[in-house]
Amino acid sequence: MKLTTVTSLSLLTLAIQAANAQSNTLDTLVVTGDFREAQLQDTPASISVLDADTLNARGAGHLEEVLALTPNVNFSGGTNRARFYQIRGIGERSQFVEPLNPSVGLLVDGIDMSGLGDAASLLDIDQVEVFRGPQGTLSGANALAGLISMRSAEPTDRYEGQLETTLADYNTRSVQAVVSGPVSESVGYRLAIKKLGSDGFSQNDHLGRKDTDGRDELTLRGKLRIDASDDLTLNLTALHINNNNGYDAFSLDNNRHTLADQPGHDHNNTSALALAADYSGYDSFELQTRLSVSRSDTEYGYDEDWTFDGFHPDGYSSADNYIRDRRNASADIRLVSAPGAGLFNGASDWVLGGYAFRQSVDLTREYTYLSNNFTSQFDADRLALYGQLDTALAARWTLITGLRVERWDADYQDSEGVDSSPAETLWGGRVALEYSLDDNSLLYGLVSRGYKAGGFNSNGTLPAELRQFDTETLWNYELGLKGSWLNDRLTGQLAFFYQQRDDVQIKASRQVVRSDGSREFIDYIDNSAKGHNYGVELEGRYQATEQLTLSAATGLLYTELEEAGANYNNRDQAQAPNYQLTLAADYGFAAGWYSRLELEAKDEFYLSDRHNAETESYTLFNARIGYQQDNWELSLWAKNLTDEDYITRGFGSFGNDPRNGYTTEPYYIFGAPRQIGVTAKLDF
Repeated sequence: MKLTTVTSLSLLTLAIQAANAQSNTLDTLVVTGDFREAQLQDTPASISVLDADTLNARGAGHLEEVLALTPNVNFSGGTNRARFYQIRGIGERSQFVEPLNPSVGLLVDGIDMSGLGDAASLLDIDQVEVFRGPQGTLSGANALAGLISMRSAEPTDRYEGQLETTLADYNTRSVQAVVSGPVSESVGYRLAIKKLGSDGFSQNDHLGRKDTDGRDELTLRGKLRIDASDDLTLNLTALHINNNNGYDAFSLDNNRHTLADQPGHDHNNTSALALAADYSGYDSFELQTRLSVSRSDTEYGYDEDWTFDGFHPDGYSSADNYIRDRRNASADIRLVSAPGAGLFNGASDWVLGGYAFRQSVDLTREYTYLSNNFTSQFDADRLALYGQLDTALAARWTLITGLRVERWDADYQDSEGVDSSPAETLWGGRVALEYSLDDNSLLYGLVSRGYKAGGFNSNGTLPAELRQFDTETLWNYELGLKGSWLNDRLTGQLAFFYQQRDDVQIKASRQVVRSDGSREFIDYIDNSAKGHNYGVELEGRYQATEQLTLSAATGLLYTELEEAGANYNNRDQAQAPNYQLTLAADYGFAAGWYSRLELEAKDEFYLSDRHNAETESYTLFNARIGYQQDNWELSLWAKNLTDEDYITRGFGSFGNDPRNGYTTEPYYIFGAPRQIGVTAKLDF
């Protein structure tokens, strides 16, 4: 199905429904992850907001399950859960030995989880916000391509709770509970817990098991709100993630049947604590303080030969394992001007802040072909000053200017004698001009700059010219329209963007043949000279009737890398499909019955910049029908109704199968097959 045809049909449907619509209105979506809360339609940038109703209608339990609802956002990871995200084609896909500075930031209740997307459980999450384009003022070095912010539900003023359980194919079962209420007039609490188990979608024929790619996940979340005084509010958040998942996904036969005798694993044990303090006792500004600490013990390993001992006639058999202990601490203190206390006679609302971030990562690599374990220690410090002015130029014109200056210092040592201490001063920001067409819509133009610090490659076998890589910068130019029409029954946003990437950091590899004839891939970071990313993003929701709500999200994306003589010259960038599309219809029947039907479509895309393996374009259908009455709800759902085989990760052609004489061929991992389940909820 051609994208242009699908988009035209969806827009035509909206237009027809508009002509016959009743006077029902949509809920207002509010962006909470910026310096100030603001309605989505009043924010001059391309941002997607997925509220609690949308997340519940999707029936999703993890962030990776809802990103299809947002234009030009993708995800990947050679792991059980996706750890990395790509926005407008920019973002990492995996991590092995090298330290990593993610291109897409991930915040969970203000806690930096960038590069740990497997911890992004949707348990009791009230809202997900996706900021597309560089967030140089707001977030800095870990938001070159954009930022994803997740916010959990707040404590309530009265006692309430919820129980939810799910049973589905592949021995999938989950149970979760939420309780919330007041401790006193000034203190409220909220507690949430979820346990998820599943056999996964692979079958290990050698071991006779169906659970070697399974999931065993525990999520705990607690929040405490303290109204310490009329001027001071404290919000404490505690988070614990314990994922003990398997990883056994690659098959020599390119299906879901594996032969590994040492199935891999994907573990994440994370504990975090955050404090948000807001003090409004000053006349001219509010003091906002954001503090967080977290510790993540992760272990990721896999059977490198994908088979059992004796399968390869030359004796090739190996396993690779990466153990990381990651510790983060951050402090963000800002002054936000009070209403009516702006500069220049109140014309300019302002923000002034300082940010400090410390990360320490200890790595141990256990690898069959290493006589001793490889170890490394990586410490990174970031100090930043930032500010922003929102200036009313005239009745309908507003100019937004922001700047962030950041000092990045790192220190690295490893067991192979590598010792490096890079340091840089970086800057980013934005200039946006918005024009209010009326009280419900605006036009905007935006120029923003993001950055991603350079670094080094630790593998001592690399030549000197490949041991370091440069800082990447990104200039983003954007034009957009946002608004609410038809008496607030139709809301939408449209954005055109062009991005210029300089010194693009890309994943590369070299293949080394060992003395026994087996092969090892040495991964490293390289720079391409330039990259271009441009496209369109369109989102809309329409309350067609009291019972029917329609929604659509479409992304068009065109990308290119440029470096003469390189294998990726003048080629599309990886993880950058030319189109993405989601259509959804929600219908509420009489007497408590409801239904939802979704279509997801995605174009083919390269899986890496270092080889030519591609996915195929695909279309998925999801459906849900349920019954809701008073304080309980029961729903039957199906994902990937047509049981489509679609590729999520893969390697370029290489020989790994002795049965065909080690003929070179590509290998792939497939997304989830058709899954049918039932979910029950009870509110109390």
